Amino acid sequence: MARSDLVVNLVKTGMSGDLPLFVKTAEAIAEEARSRNHYHFADKLVSLINETKSEAKQPGNSDVSLQNAFYEIYTEKTLADLIVPDHVLKACNELIEEHQRRDLLRSYNLEPRHRILLSGPPGNGKTTLAEAIANQMMLPLFIVKYEGIISRYLGETSNQLDKLFDHVKSRRCILFFDEFDAISKERGDENDNGEIKRVVNSLLKQIDNLPSHVIVIGATNHESMLDKAMWRRFQIQLTLPQPTRAMAIRWFDAFTSRIGHPLGYAASTLADKLKGLSFAELQEFALDVQRQYVLGLPESEKKIKTITKDRLEFWQHRIHVKD
Repeated sequence: MARSDLVVNLVKTGMSGDLPLFVKTAEAIAEEARSRNHYHFADKLVSLINETKSEAKQPGNSDVSLQNAFYEIYTEKTLADLIVPDHVLKACNELIEEHQRRDLLRSYNLEPRHRILLSGPPGNGKTTLAEAIANQMMLPLFIVKYEGIISRYLGETSNQLDKLFDHVKSRRCILFFDEFDAISKERGDENDNGEIKRVVNSLLKQIDNLPSHVIVIGATNHESMLDKAMWRRFQIQLTLPQPTRAMAIRWFDAFTSRIGHPLGYAASTLADKLKGLSFAELQEFALDVQRQYVLGLPESEKKIKTITKDRLEFWQHRIHVKD
Protein backbone atom coordinates (compact mmCIF):
# COMPACT_ATOMS: atom_id res chain seq x y z
CA MET A 1 0.00 0.00 0.00
CA ALA A 2 1.32 3.46 -0.91
CA ARG A 3 2.62 5.71 1.85
CA SER A 4 -0.09 8.07 3.14
CA ASP A 5 2.00 11.20 2.45
CA LEU A 6 2.36 10.22 -1.21
CA VAL A 7 -1.38 9.64 -1.53
CA VAL A 8 -2.08 13.03 0.09
CA ASN A 9 0.34 14.72 -2.33
CA LEU A 10 -1.27 12.92 -5.25
CA VAL A 11 -4.71 14.22 -4.29
CA LYS A 12 -3.46 17.76 -3.67
CA THR A 13 -1.60 18.02 -6.98
CA GLY A 14 -4.49 16.46 -8.85
CA MET A 15 -7.00 18.92 -7.40
CA SER A 16 -4.74 21.89 -8.09
CA GLY A 17 -4.16 20.79 -11.69
CA ASP A 18 -0.36 20.61 -11.33
CA LEU A 19 0.18 17.83 -13.89
CA PRO A 20 4.03 17.66 -13.75
CA LEU A 21 4.03 17.27 -9.95
CA PHE A 22 1.07 14.90 -10.17
CA VAL A 23 3.05 12.64 -12.53
CA LYS A 24 6.14 12.75 -10.30
CA THR A 25 4.06 11.76 -7.27
CA ALA A 26 2.41 8.92 -9.18
CA GLU A 27 5.84 7.70 -10.30
CA ALA A 28 7.03 7.77 -6.67
CA ILE A 29 4.01 5.67 -5.65
CA ALA A 30 4.80 3.16 -8.43
CA GLU A 31 8.44 2.96 -7.34
CA GLU A 32 7.47 2.40 -3.72
CA ALA A 33 4.99 -0.32 -4.76
CA ARG A 34 7.73 -2.05 -6.75
CA SER A 35 10.04 -1.98 -3.71
CA ARG A 36 7.33 -3.87 -1.80
CA ASN A 37 7.06 -6.48 -4.57
CA HIS A 38 3.68 -5.18 -5.77
CA TYR A 39 4.83 -5.50 -9.37
CA HIS A 40 1.42 -5.79 -11.01
CA PHE A 41 0.17 -2.58 -9.39
CA ALA A 42 3.43 -0.75 -10.17
CA ASP A 43 3.42 -1.82 -13.83
CA LYS A 44 -0.21 -0.81 -14.27
CA LEU A 45 0.45 2.60 -12.73
CA VAL A 46 3.54 3.20 -14.89
CA SER A 47 1.54 2.20 -17.97
CA LEU A 48 -1.15 4.77 -17.14
CA ILE A 49 1.49 7.45 -16.53
CA ASN A 50 3.15 6.76 -19.89
CA GLU A 51 -0.21 6.88 -21.68
CA THR A 52 -0.95 10.26 -20.11
CA LYS A 53 2.46 11.62 -21.11
CA SER A 54 1.98 10.37 -24.65
CA GLU A 55 -1.45 11.97 -24.98
CA ALA A 56 -0.19 15.27 -23.57
CA LYS A 57 2.49 15.42 -26.28
CA GLN A 58 0.04 14.93 -29.11
CA PRO A 59 -0.45 18.14 -31.13
CA GLY A 60 -4.21 17.64 -31.18
CA ASN A 61 -4.41 18.27 -27.44
CA SER A 62 -3.23 21.87 -27.69
CA ASP A 63 -4.93 24.43 -29.90
CA VAL A 64 -2.43 27.05 -31.08
CA SER A 65 -5.27 29.51 -31.61
CA LEU A 66 -5.98 29.47 -27.85
CA GLN A 67 -2.46 30.41 -26.78
CA ASN A 68 -3.45 34.09 -26.56
CA ALA A 69 -7.00 33.46 -25.35
CA PHE A 70 -6.21 33.21 -21.63
CA TYR A 71 -3.42 33.00 -19.11
CA GLU A 72 -3.24 30.88 -16.00
CA ILE A 73 -2.24 32.08 -12.54
CA TYR A 74 -2.06 30.66 -9.03
CA THR A 75 -2.56 33.20 -6.26
CA GLU A 76 -1.81 33.50 -2.55
CA LYS A 77 -4.64 35.87 -1.71
CA THR A 78 -7.26 34.64 0.75
CA LEU A 79 -10.73 35.83 1.67
CA ALA A 80 -9.29 36.91 5.03
CA ASP A 81 -7.11 39.43 3.17
CA LEU A 82 -10.16 41.18 1.69
CA ILE A 83 -12.39 43.87 3.12
CA VAL A 84 -15.81 43.18 1.63
CA PRO A 85 -19.41 43.39 2.90
CA ASP A 86 -20.44 40.51 5.14
CA HIS A 87 -23.00 39.18 2.67
CA VAL A 88 -20.30 38.91 -0.02
CA LEU A 89 -18.00 36.97 2.31
CA LYS A 90 -20.89 34.71 3.37
CA ALA A 91 -21.79 33.93 -0.25
CA CYS A 92 -18.17 33.09 -1.11
CA ASN A 93 -17.80 30.78 1.88
CA GLU A 94 -21.04 29.03 0.93
CA LEU A 95 -19.75 28.52 -2.61
CA ILE A 96 -16.48 27.05 -1.34
CA GLU A 97 -18.29 24.69 1.03
CA GLU A 98 -20.57 23.49 -1.78
CA HIS A 99 -17.57 22.50 -3.87
CA GLN A 100 -15.68 20.96 -0.97
CA ARG A 101 -18.75 18.80 -0.19
CA ARG A 102 -19.88 18.24 -3.76
CA ASP A 103 -20.06 14.46 -3.30
CA LEU A 104 -22.67 14.90 -0.59
CA LEU A 105 -24.69 17.24 -2.78
CA ARG A 106 -24.52 14.80 -5.69
CA SER A 107 -25.76 11.98 -3.52
CA TYR A 108 -28.97 14.05 -3.33
CA ASN A 109 -28.94 14.82 -7.08
CA LEU A 110 -27.69 18.36 -6.48
CA GLU A 111 -24.74 20.20 -8.03
CA PRO A 112 -22.68 22.97 -6.44
CA ARG A 113 -23.28 26.44 -7.84
CA HIS A 114 -20.58 27.50 -10.26
CA ARG A 115 -21.66 30.70 -12.06
CA ILE A 116 -20.87 33.98 -10.31
CA LEU A 117 -21.36 37.56 -11.50
CA LEU A 118 -19.47 40.37 -9.78
CA SER A 119 -20.47 43.97 -10.38
CA GLY A 120 -19.69 47.40 -8.99
CA PRO A 121 -17.48 50.42 -9.65
CA PRO A 122 -13.87 49.80 -10.73
CA GLY A 123 -11.05 49.34 -8.25
CA ASN A 124 -13.03 47.70 -5.46
CA GLY A 125 -11.81 44.12 -5.55
CA LYS A 126 -13.68 42.11 -8.18
CA THR A 127 -10.51 40.60 -9.66
CA THR A 128 -8.94 40.20 -6.22
CA LEU A 129 -12.05 38.37 -5.00
CA ALA A 130 -11.84 35.95 -7.94
CA GLU A 131 -8.17 35.33 -7.10
CA ALA A 132 -8.99 34.69 -3.42
CA ILE A 133 -11.76 32.22 -4.32
CA ALA A 134 -9.36 30.36 -6.60
CA ASN A 135 -6.74 30.18 -3.85
CA GLN A 136 -9.20 29.05 -1.17
CA MET A 137 -10.43 26.29 -3.49
CA MET A 138 -6.89 25.36 -4.59
CA LEU A 139 -7.84 25.80 -8.25
CA PRO A 140 -5.99 27.44 -11.15
CA LEU A 141 -7.43 30.75 -12.30
CA PHE A 142 -7.78 31.17 -16.07
CA ILE A 143 -8.06 34.87 -16.96
CA VAL A 144 -9.57 35.47 -20.39
CA LYS A 145 -7.62 37.76 -22.74
CA TYR A 146 -10.08 39.43 -25.08
CA GLU A 147 -7.42 40.25 -27.64
CA GLY A 148 -7.12 36.52 -28.21
CA ILE A 149 -10.88 36.01 -28.37
CA ILE A 150 -12.43 38.95 -30.19
CA SER A 151 -11.90 38.95 -33.95
CA ARG A 152 -12.81 41.40 -36.68
CA TYR A 153 -14.01 38.50 -38.81
CA LEU A 154 -17.69 37.58 -38.63
CA GLY A 155 -18.29 34.40 -36.66
CA GLU A 156 -14.69 34.00 -35.54
CA THR A 157 -15.26 35.40 -32.03
CA SER A 158 -18.00 32.82 -31.40
CA ASN A 159 -15.72 30.06 -32.68
CA GLN A 160 -12.94 31.16 -30.33
CA LEU A 161 -15.33 31.20 -27.38
CA ASP A 162 -16.48 27.68 -28.21
CA LYS A 163 -12.86 26.48 -28.36
CA LEU A 164 -12.05 28.18 -25.04
CA PHE A 165 -14.95 26.56 -23.20
CA ASP A 166 -14.24 23.15 -24.74
CA HIS A 167 -10.64 23.46 -23.55
CA VAL A 168 -11.37 24.39 -19.93
CA LYS A 169 -14.02 21.67 -19.49
CA SER A 170 -11.23 19.11 -19.23
CA ARG A 171 -10.13 20.17 -15.73
CA ARG A 172 -11.31 21.72 -12.48
CA CYS A 173 -10.60 25.42 -12.69
CA ILE A 174 -11.99 28.93 -12.43
CA LEU A 175 -12.58 30.83 -15.68
CA PHE A 176 -12.54 34.60 -15.09
CA PHE A 177 -13.99 37.17 -17.48
CA ASP A 178 -13.00 40.70 -16.46
CA GLU A 179 -14.95 43.50 -18.16
CA PHE A 180 -17.55 40.86 -18.97
CA ASP A 181 -19.77 43.39 -20.72
CA ALA A 182 -17.25 43.44 -23.59
CA ILE A 183 -18.72 40.19 -24.93
CA SER A 184 -22.15 40.02 -23.28
CA LYS A 185 -23.81 43.29 -24.23
CA GLU A 186 -27.55 43.72 -24.66
CA ARG A 187 -28.58 42.25 -28.00
CA GLY A 188 -31.12 44.98 -28.78
CA ASP A 189 -28.59 47.48 -30.16
CA GLU A 190 -29.96 48.79 -33.47
CA ASN A 191 -26.44 49.56 -34.72
CA ASP A 192 -25.30 45.99 -34.25
CA ASN A 193 -24.46 44.12 -37.45
CA GLY A 194 -25.53 40.80 -35.96
CA GLU A 195 -22.12 39.78 -34.64
CA ILE A 196 -22.82 40.67 -31.00
CA LYS A 197 -25.99 38.56 -31.18
CA ARG A 198 -23.95 35.57 -32.38
CA VAL A 199 -21.36 36.11 -29.63
CA VAL A 200 -23.93 36.44 -26.84
CA ASN A 201 -25.92 33.45 -28.11
CA SER A 202 -22.74 31.35 -28.20
CA LEU A 203 -21.77 32.52 -24.71
CA LEU A 204 -25.21 31.74 -23.30
CA LYS A 205 -25.08 28.25 -24.78
CA GLN A 206 -21.62 27.54 -23.41
CA ILE A 207 -22.47 28.81 -19.92
CA ASP A 208 -25.62 26.67 -19.88
CA ASN A 209 -23.61 23.56 -20.78
CA LEU A 210 -20.67 24.21 -18.47
CA PRO A 211 -20.06 21.37 -15.97
CA SER A 212 -20.04 22.36 -12.31
CA HIS A 213 -16.34 21.51 -11.90
CA VAL A 214 -15.60 24.64 -13.96
CA ILE A 215 -16.48 27.82 -12.08
CA VAL A 216 -17.09 30.82 -14.32
CA ILE A 217 -16.81 34.29 -12.80
CA GLY A 218 -17.81 37.37 -14.75
CA ALA A 219 -16.92 40.88 -13.55
CA THR A 220 -18.36 44.12 -14.88
CA ASN A 221 -18.27 47.82 -14.07
CA HIS A 222 -21.28 48.39 -16.35
CA GLU A 223 -23.97 45.96 -15.26
CA SER A 224 -26.67 47.91 -17.11
CA MET A 225 -24.98 46.98 -20.41
CA LEU A 226 -25.30 43.22 -19.87
CA ASP A 227 -27.84 41.28 -21.87
CA LYS A 228 -30.86 40.49 -19.69
CA ALA A 229 -30.63 36.78 -20.49
CA MET A 230 -27.04 36.77 -19.24
CA TRP A 231 -28.10 37.88 -15.76
CA ARG A 232 -30.35 34.85 -15.40
CA ARG A 233 -27.44 32.46 -16.04
CA PHE A 234 -25.57 33.46 -12.91
CA GLN A 235 -26.62 31.69 -9.72
CA ILE A 236 -24.67 34.08 -7.48
CA GLN A 237 -24.76 37.83 -8.14
CA LEU A 238 -22.64 40.03 -5.91
CA THR A 239 -22.01 43.77 -5.87
CA LEU A 240 -18.72 45.11 -4.53
CA PRO A 241 -19.32 48.73 -3.50
CA GLN A 242 -17.04 51.68 -2.88
CA PRO A 243 -15.46 51.42 0.59
CA THR A 244 -17.55 52.81 3.41
CA ARG A 245 -15.85 54.85 6.14
CA ALA A 246 -15.66 51.76 8.38
CA MET A 247 -14.19 49.65 5.56
CA ALA A 248 -11.59 52.34 4.75
CA ILE A 249 -10.58 52.50 8.43
CA ARG A 250 -10.12 48.71 8.47
CA TRP A 251 -8.07 48.93 5.30
CA PHE A 252 -5.69 51.58 6.70
CA ASP A 253 -5.32 49.67 9.98
CA ALA A 254 -4.38 46.53 8.02
CA PHE A 255 -1.93 48.48 5.84
CA THR A 256 -0.08 50.13 8.74
CA SER A 257 0.09 46.77 10.52
CA ARG A 258 1.65 45.27 7.41
CA ILE A 259 4.31 47.97 6.91
CA GLY A 260 5.14 48.23 10.63
CA HIS A 261 4.79 51.97 11.19
CA PRO A 262 1.96 54.55 11.34
CA LEU A 263 1.15 56.96 8.51
CA GLY A 264 1.13 60.02 10.77
CA TYR A 265 -2.66 60.31 10.90
CA ALA A 266 -5.31 58.14 12.50
CA ALA A 267 -6.98 55.69 10.16
CA SER A 268 -10.32 57.43 10.76
CA THR A 269 -8.83 60.77 9.70
CA LEU A 270 -7.40 59.31 6.50
CA ALA A 271 -10.74 57.65 5.75
CA ASP A 272 -12.54 60.99 6.14
CA LYS A 273 -10.07 62.96 4.05
CA LEU A 274 -10.03 60.38 1.24
CA LYS A 275 -13.75 59.72 1.11
CA GLY A 276 -14.85 58.72 -2.37
CA LEU A 277 -11.72 56.80 -3.37
CA SER A 278 -11.86 53.15 -4.36
CA PHE A 279 -9.82 50.48 -2.58
CA ALA A 280 -7.34 50.54 -5.47
CA GLU A 281 -6.94 54.30 -5.07
CA LEU A 282 -6.53 54.02 -1.30
CA GLN A 283 -3.72 51.57 -1.97
CA GLU A 284 -2.12 53.92 -4.49
CA PHE A 285 -2.21 56.72 -1.90
CA ALA A 286 -0.75 54.55 0.88
CA LEU A 287 2.02 53.23 -1.37
CA ASP A 288 2.72 56.80 -2.49
CA VAL A 289 3.28 57.76 1.15
CA GLN A 290 5.38 54.66 1.78
CA ARG A 291 7.70 55.39 -1.15
CA GLN A 292 8.41 58.89 0.14
CA TYR A 293 8.93 57.47 3.62
CA VAL A 294 11.47 54.89 2.42
CA LEU A 295 13.35 57.34 0.20
CA GLY A 296 13.69 59.78 3.10
CA LEU A 297 14.98 57.33 5.71
CA PRO A 298 16.18 57.74 8.41
CA GLU A 299 14.94 61.35 8.67
CA SER A 300 11.46 60.44 7.48
CA GLU A 301 10.76 58.53 10.71
CA LYS A 302 10.30 61.96 12.35
CA LYS A 303 8.57 63.50 9.34
CA ILE A 304 5.94 60.89 8.47
CA LYS A 305 3.05 63.26 9.27
CA THR A 306 4.50 65.92 6.99
CA ILE A 307 5.00 63.35 4.22
CA THR A 308 1.43 62.09 4.57
CA LYS A 309 0.03 65.64 4.68
CA ASP A 310 1.81 66.49 1.43
CA ARG A 311 0.43 63.40 -0.33
CA LEU A 312 -3.05 64.06 1.14
CA GLU A 313 -3.14 67.49 -0.49
CA PHE A 314 -2.28 65.92 -3.85
CA TRP A 315 -4.91 63.19 -3.54
CA GLN A 316 -7.61 65.55 -2.26
CA HIS A 317 -7.03 67.67 -5.35
CA ARG A 318 -7.35 64.51 -7.44
CA ILE A 319 -10.67 63.70 -5.72
CA HIS A 320 -11.92 67.26 -6.41
CA VAL A 321 -10.99 66.96 -10.11
CA LYS A 322 -12.67 63.54 -10.36
CA ASP A 323 -15.89 64.90 -8.85
